Parts: sequence; C-alpha cells; structure tokens
Amino acid sequence: MYQQELARSGNFLFKIRGTYLSIVVVISVIIAYYYRSIGPFESHQLNEIWYWGGFVIASTGALVRIVTSGYAALGTSGVTKKEAIAAELNTTGPYSIVRNPLYLGRILNFTGLAMLSGSWVYASLVFLLSVLIYERISVYEEEFLRREFGEAHSEWAKEVPFLMPRFHGWKKPRYPFWIRRCIKREDKKINWLFTAVVATDFASRGFDTTKLPDNMFWYYLWGVSMVAFIIVRGLRYLTKTFDGIS
Repeated sequence: MYQQELARSGNFLFKIRGTYLSIVVVISVIIAYYYRSIGPFESHQLNEIWYWGGFVIASTGALVRIVTSGYAALGTSGVTKKEAIAAELNTTGPYSIVRNPLYLGRILNFTGLAMLSGSWVYASLVFLLSVLIYERISVYEEEFLRREFGEAHSEWAKEVPFLMPRFHGWKKPRYPFWIRRCIKREDKKINWLFTAVVATDFASRGFDTTKLPDNMFWYYLWGVSMVAFIIVRGLRYLTKTFDGIS
C-alpha cells in the first residue's frame, strides 16, 4: 500500500520535474541577494570554500547525468514529461552501480546549486526535498520497469542499489557514447549551471556593476555557454541534427 502511494505521488512529481531546476536556481539568486554573501561563515576564505564546494558538487551531478545520458540506450531515460518509457532495460555503465543514476546526478546538482546561495539552511532543505522527490519518482519508474521487464528487472534490482551507488561491479556500457544525444538532453542543464554561478555571484554583490570581480573568467565562460546553448537550440529547431534522438 505504501509502495503504491509512493508510486502515485512519484507519477505526479515525474510530470512536473522539468521545473525544479529553474526554481532552485531562482531561489538561490534571491537568497544570495538578500544575504549579500557567497557562504554562511564570517570568514571570506571559508565562504569561498563553501561556494566553490557547491560548484564542485553541482558539477559532479551534471557529470553523472552527462555520462548516463551519453551511454543510455535509445528509447530510455527520456525527457518526456508524460509517462515513463523504456525500450529496453539499462543495466550497464552507470546503471551497473546505481539503478537511478540520472536522479542521483540531479540530487547532487540541486544541492550544489542551492549551496551557491550562501545559505546552509537552504542547501540542506533542497538536499532533503530532492531526496524525497526523486525517491518517489524512482519508485514510480521502477514500478513501470517491473511490469515491463519482470524477472530481468528483479535480478538487476537485487544486485544494484536504488539511489546510493556501490563502488564495485562496473559493467562496460553496452553502447558507445553518443555525444549528440548527450548534448540534446543536457545542454539546458549545463547552461543553468554556469548561469547559477554568475547570477548568485552577481546577486551577492547587490547586482552592482561597480563591484564586479577583477577576474571575469566565470562571466566570460557563462557568455560562451550562452552562445553554445543558442547554437544548439538553433540546430534543434532549424535543422535535423537531433531528429530521432530521445
């Protein structure tokens, strides 16, 4: 009964999951502007460690998703917002060490982005909410996979943990890394990552252009990511570069 309730709530959360990233970033920027700090400490050095620690955690989450998206079979791990889909059961590559690598990546990504706000309270809340949300979405998807693949799913689930990865048992990916699929799936998330870094830094300076850092590297990098994002979106909508890629 409890499992069914988790699956029902997971179905709803699955359909609206595309909005979470923008919400986390926008709230991070608002908090950074309110507190005018990149970290929760009195020490500027500790605050910098906190801030860039958040960036590393967010980037690790993004990397997990990049690797997973690039190696996943077509017709699986899709971006659909309507319902779970799976042309086959992914059990190799990242799926050989954790059953839900995309959602593990998202939990890390969200937590790191929330840390950029400079608030440990917000970062903690986002971490806890992300675990609760993606636990339920994962239960919903696993109920679907169990119906679709039966014994094959059961055998895989016995060996591979749910959301906390194991550090052994890696199986070589069944398919080669597909860069176009990875770009189509993750371009928006990567752009949001650089946007969050620049926006929270700028917000912590009160959006005052006279207080911009002497080293503008991350601002320039954000500009490059925006140009790349626009180019990829143009290719998606104006050409057939990404046609047929789920």
